[in-house]
Amino acid sequence: MMPAFRLLALAALSAMPALAADTPTTPSTVVAAAPAAAWRAIPADELLVVTIEGGRRVVIQLAPGFAPRHVANIRALAKAHWWDGTSINRVQDNYVVQWGDATEKKPLPSGLSPTSEADYVLPIANRRLAVTPASSPDAYAPSTGYVGGWPVAMDGEAAWLPHCYGYVGVGRNMAPDAGTGAELYAVIGQAPRQLDRNIAVVGRVIDGMAYLSSLPRGSGELGFYTAQEHRVPILSVRLASELPVSERPRFEVMDAASASFADYLRLRANRKDDFYIRAAGGVDLCNAPVPIRAAP
Repeated sequence: MMPAFRLLALAALSAMPALAADTPTTPSTVVAAAPAAAWRAIPADELLVVTIEGGRRVVIQLAPGFAPRHVANIRALAKAHWWDGTSINRVQDNYVVQWGDATEKKPLPSGLSPTSEADYVLPIANRRLAVTPASSPDAYAPSTGYVGGWPVAMDGEAAWLPHCYGYVGVGRNMAPDAGTGAELYAVIGQAPRQLDRNIAVVGRVIDGMAYLSSLPRGSGELGFYTAQEHRVPILSVRLASELPVSERPRFEVMDAASASFADYLRLRANRKDDFYIRAAGGVDLCNAPVPIRAAP
């Protein structure tokens, strides 16, 4: 059974009371001033450590609560060291960076879970969710909010992770294929929210994003590297829980139920200070990411 989540929506942002005079007045100062109680440690088995050419490290937080079968496969692939020796083989400008087996011939480990289009969303019927009605408009969903530290879009029956910048999805062939999790991509451009509920979103890049977004663009169709271009080798992919304790990355995510997050969200939508002349009165879901920091 899936765990129950606490759901917090982007609610009545413009109607929130004004901040006290001594309250931090920018999102970054709110994050910097947030007490230890406002942060939650990210479990080591939810961190995927990808090491690419040159020893550059990219850390991905997995979302097992939203894509349990895909994430189970990703964990199995990492434990089997399946990605070692594969490559980043697609970099499409303002869109995605994609990696996996460019030959499409490498055998997959046994025991991977079957996946389907049903894995693209999290049904919310019969789940104990504390829901606050959303007020900020969203072009792709009737409402938006936060579940377990993740931004979500909702339609009353299901919740799903959006295709925001840095979010990681599963490459697939034509429907009804839903992908195994062996072929992954990260969004490096304007959020392609039209992909929501059409592809499984399994996590987000929380460290090393610049190593992906700055790669040379592929000149082939859809940004795939041609035979004459340099595919970026993947040296290793490991779950942080599989690494020696001294080598494990440690990160914390802000608790979306905390007062600090409420202040942060209010300011993302209504910032007005010496730099901001006009308060927006609302904020796009992808422009209100949940703060994540390296653990102290």
